[in-house]
Amino acid sequence: MAKNKTNTAPATTARGHRAPKGVLRRLLRILFEFYPVLLPVALVCILINAIVSAVPAVFMQNIIAIVDDSYKTGDWSSVSGKILGLVAILVGMYVISLIAGFLYTQMMAIITQGSLKKMREKMFSHMQDLPIKYFDTNGHGDIMSYYTNDVDTLRQMISQSLPQMLIAGVTLLSVFCIMMYYSVILGLIVVVGVICMVLSARYVTSHSSKYFLRQQITLAKAEAFMEEMMTGQKVIKVFCHEESAKHDFDQVNGEIFFNARNGNRFANILMPLLGNIGNVMYVVVALVGGALMLTDIPNISISGMAFGISIVVPFLNMTKQFAGAVGQVSNQVNMVIMGLAGTHRILALLDEQPETDEGYVTLVNAKENADGSLSECKERTNVWAWKHPHHDGTVTYTRLQGDVRFYDVNFGYTPEKTVLHNISLYAKPGQKVAFVGSTGAGKTTITNLINRFYDINDGKIRYDGVNINKIKKADLRHSLGIVLQDTNLFTGTVMENIRYGNLDACDEECIAAAKLAGADDFIRRLPEGYNTMLHGNGANLSQGQRQLLAIARAAVADPPVMIMDEATSSIDTRTEAIVQRGMDALMTGRTVFVIAHRLSTVRNSNAIMVLDHGRIIERGTHEDLLKLKGTYYQLYTGALELD
Repeated sequence: MAKNKTNTAPATTARGHRAPKGVLRRLLRILFEFYPVLLPVALVCILINAIVSAVPAVFMQNIIAIVDDSYKTGDWSSVSGKILGLVAILVGMYVISLIAGFLYTQMMAIITQGSLKKMREKMFSHMQDLPIKYFDTNGHGDIMSYYTNDVDTLRQMISQSLPQMLIAGVTLLSVFCIMMYYSVILGLIVVVGVICMVLSARYVTSHSSKYFLRQQITLAKAEAFMEEMMTGQKVIKVFCHEESAKHDFDQVNGEIFFNARNGNRFANILMPLLGNIGNVMYVVVALVGGALMLTDIPNISISGMAFGISIVVPFLNMTKQFAGAVGQVSNQVNMVIMGLAGTHRILALLDEQPETDEGYVTLVNAKENADGSLSECKERTNVWAWKHPHHDGTVTYTRLQGDVRFYDVNFGYTPEKTVLHNISLYAKPGQKVAFVGSTGAGKTTITNLINRFYDINDGKIRYDGVNINKIKKADLRHSLGIVLQDTNLFTGTVMENIRYGNLDACDEECIAAAKLAGADDFIRRLPEGYNTMLHGNGANLSQGQRQLLAIARAAVADPPVMIMDEATSSIDTRTEAIVQRGMDALMTGRTVFVIAHRLSTVRNSNAIMVLDHGRIIERGTHEDLLKLKGTYYQLYTGALELD
């Protein structure tokens, strides 16, 4: 297999990925929200530090002027006193600058790390409010890149680039004002040189920034690729896909190399280029200044001073300082661009629309009155009711039973493609409804609509007679339990993972749920039983054991409606029998929706729905469907494969 050439231009372009205008303004507004007092104080200290850095030129001019005047008059008696006075003032200003510099560096450390901490918290908090669709349509590695690469570019920009650019900018303004005060002619020479430096810097950074922006994008792409490869490492090895994986990685890595190399090639010539322009500007100022001194051409200045060594020598130092400040600004431009690119991605995450919830029907603890009606109460009674406020100010309570009904439901993940067509079904409290059909028939999609991971396009879904669009999503999901085919366990003890289904559950309730699911036996054989730590999605457990814990987690939530999405697909036949007994016990008094490839697990269902391309083509009990000798019969007898 041919290797990817790393010097090939990448497919990813920066087009459409430039940080838009307003990103820096939004970032500064966020920083001021985080630190409304500390940040302004730090900025004042930065300004003091920058202004003081421009002062030595003034003192040098005064000292040279004092020495020059004494030389001309021959009076040296007061020279030392005047110079010492100026030096004392300069030392005092340097002490102030030192204190200001120390304070702003310490405050910027607090502001930088504190802002990143709060930004990550803000991002994570917002991410919890995003709909499932966002995570279904964005790579997990790409999302992780927000918290790593993008946040790191933001750190560099806040802690280094922005303060240095502010210092350099204030220094430029201060030095330029001093220059024009002493000599407009020499100042204009510096302006011409600066224009050359700015044009050169603009040309170089326009090319380097393009590649640095691409680098930021390809870094996120590489992180997404690595996350995918680590997750699928067993599959890679089983199918001997190592060489192909290496080739794919070389391609992604080549894009990073191409962008980083070209970006740094342009960035690395910037400082030598600006340095040489600064040197030429220094020489020109020296030549013109010397010529003006020798020819006695009148000096055009605000100060009104004539050309002399007391102006030309400090001017040369200011020219060096001015060129250095321009170079410092230019040197930080690329880092600022990368920081703005990372900030743009972070703000794009924060701008993602959170999951909408117009529901107003809530789930409350209830008690039954003497007349059979329900009323809300604070204490836990194990009786739940839907609290339904009406426009006329009245409130009605409907007992939570688990009656779920679909009425002519149509749905598509995108407007262009409908995946469910006219789905109508009902599940009465305590009934078990099974969905069977080939992959992509729409089985899981139906369950995603019940818990409102996605909202329907047309039709109605009623839960205990209440339109689920009127129920608050958190309350709706609180009444549902779900066991997915892909089990997710979290770092923590076995007990903590079971309690995840109900954070208020005590240890006894968690153990009872584990026994109900058939997980208690293997848990007690673990090294520390229920206190055994799990890591890496329960990597120290078998797939079947992880699935049993997921079922126990759903059981401890004790919901009236359970959704089993291929819950036994990864369990062996013996374990399946144990789980099935636990599931049968768990189903008592509950409405259960089951998705299964193993038709043996759905034979005792009250109703079996056979789906094909988003339509229910058959429905009935196991016996009824066998008598029809249709699709279900062919699936059950093996004449037709599910996949």
